[in-house]
Amino acid sequence: MRILLLNGPNLNLLGTRSPEVYGAATLEEVEGLCSVWAAEYGHRLEAFQSNHEGALIDAVHAARGSADAIVFNPGAYTHTSYALRDAIEAVGLPTVEIHISNVAEREPWRRVSLIAPACVYRIYGRGVDGYRAAVAHLHYRAAHPPITIGYGPLPDQVGDLRLPEGAGPHPAAVLIHGGGWTGHYTRDTLDGAAVDLAARGVATWNVEYRRIPPVGGWRDAVDDAAAAVDALEALADEYRLDLDDVTVIGHSAGGCLGFFAAKGARRPPARFVSVGGMLDLRRLGTGCDRLLARFLGDELETHLDRVDPIRALPCGVPVAAVHGAQDDDIHPGQSRRFVDAALAAGDEARLVDLPEAGHLDVIDPRSPSWEGVASACLDKPV
Repeated sequence: MRILLLNGPNLNLLGTRSPEVYGAATLEEVEGLCSVWAAEYGHRLEAFQSNHEGALIDAVHAARGSADAIVFNPGAYTHTSYALRDAIEAVGLPTVEIHISNVAEREPWRRVSLIAPACVYRIYGRGVDGYRAAVAHLHYRAAHPPITIGYGPLPDQVGDLRLPEGAGPHPAAVLIHGGGWTGHYTRDTLDGAAVDLAARGVATWNVEYRRIPPVGGWRDAVDDAAAAVDALEALADEYRLDLDDVTVIGHSAGGCLGFFAAKGARRPPARFVSVGGMLDLRRLGTGCDRLLARFLGDELETHLDRVDPIRALPCGVPVAAVHGAQDDDIHPGQSRRFVDAALAAGDEARLVDLPEAGHLDVIDPRSPSWEGVASACLDKPV
């Protein structure tokens, strides 16, 4: 795949312009990193930057026939340029809109994107690493294009369905992403896992959910995770899904949501798999205290136990807790304590310890540790 990387106005000043907002990397360094990241997926990337709207429009036009996809940071043109949106729509190449800063939590005018409706995805607030995520999303979208389906009326009540080969009925897996319940980490983080599991014969339903808005979003997140699992009933006939073989998979903060989705589903799933999950919220550690406070808002002490998986056991379905021993974000003790408590509560539960894996290795199908995760998700011995 040939990827065109476009950067808009003022991005030539990266490294010197507000480094506390945009980071210390220069544009040249960002472009170099993007070329490396594209090559890691087997793709070629070319880069172009301009401070002029017309030049960017011309670059989009020229991409037709010379590129297969676009990663585009339009800068401030994001909020003003209908012409760029029209260009992206006219050319028809899959385009990911990318922003280094968390535009959703800056000035109100930065929160509106005129470009987004013409793009296949939008990534923001992850620093320079957001460019890597954009390349990865385009890679996995091309490898196995999703069927995007709403499971509710709101923008975040949506999921990507990927079907395996064959007539079915297919076992299914609901994937619930992490990111500390914050808005700038989205379901693209589980694209690779979804594509890999689909190649192994499982229909994957990689879902979005409402998150911290900016504080106290726990009810919405828990309700949406449960609704996404229940939505499989409406999809089962059309897409030939086996509702007797459904796995709920949650990564990081999604492990917390996945537990309650599995526990409260109208039709209990066959199993729940936590991958590097937050399962013992009172013992997350100081690094997660701020996220937890935002998630629960003023109701922190009142409702913490209501959204703490280890204090809501039993789950009622078989549980596997997969955790990397090198996880520096969510301590492996979370999964060990949860499995011990689940067994004591009468659940069928097991711990899958991956000695070499970190927090993101467990969701990356290119990682040597991924086979252990996939085996747990497929309910096979590790």
